[in-house]
Amino acid sequence: MEDLSVEELASNLSTYKDQLREVKKLIKEKKDDPGISEYLDMEKELQESTTGMQCEQTLDRSEPRASCQRDGDGDSRHEETWIPYLPEDIWRHIHSLMPMDAAARAACLSRTFLNSWRCYPRLDLDPGTLCSKKTDEKHFRCRVDSILRNHSGIGLKILKLNLWLRKSYFPYLDSWLQAAVTPGIEELTLWLCEEYNFPCSVLSDGVRDSVRSLQLIFCTFRPKSELGLLRSLTRLSLCYVRITGEELECLLSNSLALEHLDIDSCKEIVLLKIPSVLQQLSYLRVLGLENLQVVENNAPNLSRFFLGGVEKVKKLSLGGQKMMKVFTLCCRNAVSYALAELPSIMPNLEYLYLCSTSEVHTPPMLPTKFLNLKYLFIQICGGTISQPYDYFSLVSFLDASPSLETWCLHVHQDRRLHESVFGGGSALHLRQLPEHLKLKSVEITGFRSAKTLVELTCCIVKSAVSLERLTLNTFDGYGRCLRENNRDCRDFMCGPISKAELEEASRAVVAITRYIEDLVPPTAKLTVLEPCPCPRCRRSTPVSSAR
Repeated sequence: MEDLSVEELASNLSTYKDQLREVKKLIKEKKDDPGISEYLDMEKELQESTTGMQCEQTLDRSEPRASCQRDGDGDSRHEETWIPYLPEDIWRHIHSLMPMDAAARAACLSRTFLNSWRCYPRLDLDPGTLCSKKTDEKHFRCRVDSILRNHSGIGLKILKLNLWLRKSYFPYLDSWLQAAVTPGIEELTLWLCEEYNFPCSVLSDGVRDSVRSLQLIFCTFRPKSELGLLRSLTRLSLCYVRITGEELECLLSNSLALEHLDIDSCKEIVLLKIPSVLQQLSYLRVLGLENLQVVENNAPNLSRFFLGGVEKVKKLSLGGQKMMKVFTLCCRNAVSYALAELPSIMPNLEYLYLCSTSEVHTPPMLPTKFLNLKYLFIQICGGTISQPYDYFSLVSFLDASPSLETWCLHVHQDRRLHESVFGGGSALHLRQLPEHLKLKSVEITGFRSAKTLVELTCCIVKSAVSLERLTLNTFDGYGRCLRENNRDCRDFMCGPISKAELEEASRAVVAITRYIEDLVPPTAKLTVLEPCPCPRCRRSTPVSSAR
């Protein structure tokens, strides 16, 4: 950390006016302490003065000798100032409101702040904050060692320690954690390495009573049943952690107050069981568990659930979720599963995000409905096993969602697989649906001349009597330049587009003009987005076959 002059430190401290209001409240509670009344009289003057709170006032190396004292800087241009005596806990509170780097610098200049630094509540130890780019690893280790060994452990509420890929520090890490992680700590965040085995002994009785947030990134964690209850833990995040499904279940069973659970890229988990004792759990995110095969959720009060990157899942049991409001599912056969299972187990669902890499079969029409669904996002990245995906089958969502207001559909399939509306086959299948009273906005990204997609769009437009916006994007939606916002393409060009894709986009525009445009009511706005016409973008695109 760079050294600052006394004047620069004074300037830093003068920025904490809002925080001093909190100090004022604390001071008023201690009216009997000497010097408090004098401090209250001078507070307004100190806050308004551009040179008030000089470091000679707040960072004096000697302890206050009286309730007030005179202090000058030896310059006739500056008037003498009064320094109030304040109790040590007031100075400690002021110190705790500073950012860590400013608090550390203040501790270098003041005995009072040096004492409170040993009780500073938030430590964020990261190479970016402790060292410059030129500082070697040994210097960083020495600073971390000095900070953690000299911290009393008393008053520490938040500890963030980033030692990612720094295996040479691991011989010191156990002692650092034992010294710093003490009863009273509330948040613990560690970036480590998968080879490091996080010691369960760190979570002692007192720590388990106070810790509210535990975030582990890149380590091995083997909790056992004898770990004991984590009575205050409300937030748990495990990312690239080596932990089995059984060990995770043991940890969760001891975390009865848990509200937020995030599991990311923990490759040893094959069976994920969320126990029913987690009555407070409202948020669950499961991402990138590449070996996960079974998901069994028994937590009854989830309101937000994200499940993605789990292509090997064979069994998905979500239980009754009457509190569920937001659900995201990214896996194979996600669309068919959602239509067949979710209406009955998530009757109050309002936001549904589906991403399917492939579908085993076309979703059927079912009598069950999403009575409260307002927002629907569907991304199709592959067809069924034996044939291209039947987009028209998605009309089932329209029929099953009477409260739907916004529907976004993203299509990412090979255009050559689909029968074109210009193919000369059978006529369009325009099934008559009951009027849909709530749907206002529809957006289809990756629109093409595929017959089933044109049929779906026509059916939506005809039944949505409250439609206000229809956006049909003939491009895939990624890598568009900003020309459409009256800017040129010099800074950001469109992504590569093949000649076949440009030709298909042209056919899609013709299909929109011929089959859809006349169906759009005058009260609705139709927006058709084509690949960028900018010559510079066109010159940058290859002319190879469609991807």
